Amino acid sequence: MKKIISLLVVMFGLTYVVNAQESVIPSMDPNAPEMKFETEVLDYGVIDYDANGIREFKFTNIGRTPLTITSVSGECGCTATTIDGKPGWPQEPILPGKSGVIKVKYDTKREGRFEKNVTVTSNAKYATKKVRIKGEIKAKPASTPSGG
Repeated sequence: MKKIISLLVVMFGLTYVVNAQESVIPSMDPNAPEMKFETEVLDYGVIDYDANGIREFKFTNIGRTPLTITSVSGECGCTATTIDGKPGWPQEPILPGKSGVIKVKYDTKREGRFEKNVTVTSNAKYATKKVRIKGEIKAKPASTPSGG
């Protein structure tokens, strides 16, 4: 009998706690910038070993205020978002209706299939956005013996 009463007390307690939890959803700014990508998945296809690994995500600010990208990061060291020592994304705000490009570089000295996420952080309606790159790197060509 004590077990049944204890179980009922726990159930009523949990019901009370669950009902007392109000979900607080932050109100979104209707004027906030918003990124619309031409594509959220860039497919490299099948490319040669050590080929050019730079690709571009094209986007438009479809919001009502300027869009500022604060960072872009790959999920591992094989995906770079800094190209030639410079950030691969616009450093100036993107005005409403205007477009921009985010450059990413995959290390094409890694054979085989790949699929990696790239995270874009900004002042947009949704502060972080994940886009993806994928493809396949052909096997490294065999070295030809020198001499003759």
